[in-house]
Amino acid sequence: MNERVRIALDVMGGDFAPHEVIKGAVFAKKENSAIDIVLVGDKSSIEKHLSSFGEKDSFSVEHSSEVITMDDSPVSSVKRKKDSSIVKGVSLVRERKVEAFVSAGNTGAVVSASILYLGLLEGVQRPGIAIIIPTLTGSSLLIDVGANINPRPIHLLQYAIMAETYFRLILEKSNVKVGLLNIGEEETKGTDFMKECYKLLEASTLNFRGNIEPKDIFSGKCDVIICDGIVGNVALKVSEGLVETAGLFFNNILNSSMLAKAGALLLKPYLKKFSRMMDYAEYGGAPLLGVDGIVVIAHGRSDARAIKNALKFAGEEVKRNLNQLILESVNA
Repeated sequence: MNERVRIALDVMGGDFAPHEVIKGAVFAKKENSAIDIVLVGDKSSIEKHLSSFGEKDSFSVEHSSEVITMDDSPVSSVKRKKDSSIVKGVSLVRERKVEAFVSAGNTGAVVSASILYLGLLEGVQRPGIAIIIPTLTGSSLLIDVGANINPRPIHLLQYAIMAETYFRLILEKSNVKVGLLNIGEEETKGTDFMKECYKLLEASTLNFRGNIEPKDIFSGKCDVIICDGIVGNVALKVSEGLVETAGLFFNNILNSSMLAKAGALLLKPYLKKFSRMMDYAEYGGAPLLGVDGIVVIAHGRSDARAIKNALKFAGEEVKRNLNQLILESVNA
């Protein structure tokens, strides 16, 4: 990046906040001095941690006296805790004091605050969280993974339009293949809701390839995979759990004998490559598509590296002028 980008970072959000979040900001600043990061949270805590990193005067700080926890109700907490780091961060985007907001905090609260303070792009009825996932053929985009747990069919159609636009822009691929996540490939599978979604997608101008089964999520069969927020979130967390458990199983096997340990030394570089491929920290964060501003949601367990990548990702989102392209696609 040559032009400067200002990004607000929720320092109080995430399992390892504020230390790892601030550490990630320090990493991001050192990697790219063109990013101006505004740290949002308790000022005294922020200054204490910045001093420990020798970076006391390197960042702007926006003080917030309240914190929305993971246990708080998303909608009510946003309305009740107006001086929270999430509300303050989103408000900075609304006031055009920053171009983007990054948070690893309460996802529901980030979505609610974004809708309330930023509003939706014209023509968009509900926002969706999109996440890039690794596949056998490269990458795919899964949407929605938690923003809207009770959508209508039109919402999934709009997810498809936004995600298709995003995929073309980010990965520069034409003729993007779109699939609907369902329990079977047949058109007649699923609930009445799924069947109605199928009809809307089939009647659209999108390159709709029909239903895609969960077993094919990582196959690369479709570039964009559409689902409701509950299904997407469950699919994401089951996948994360499977990768972590498989890693533990594999580690136990490799430590079961001297011969296995010797083999592990040979496999080490390949295991590291696989681990990086499946690690959410490599992707940084997931964009909240459909709101009138750039909002990136990082994983709740984000460490400093994940936060650094989320900030980098947010900066790239600003440069791409994505929302204008989504606006044009949805209202075409």
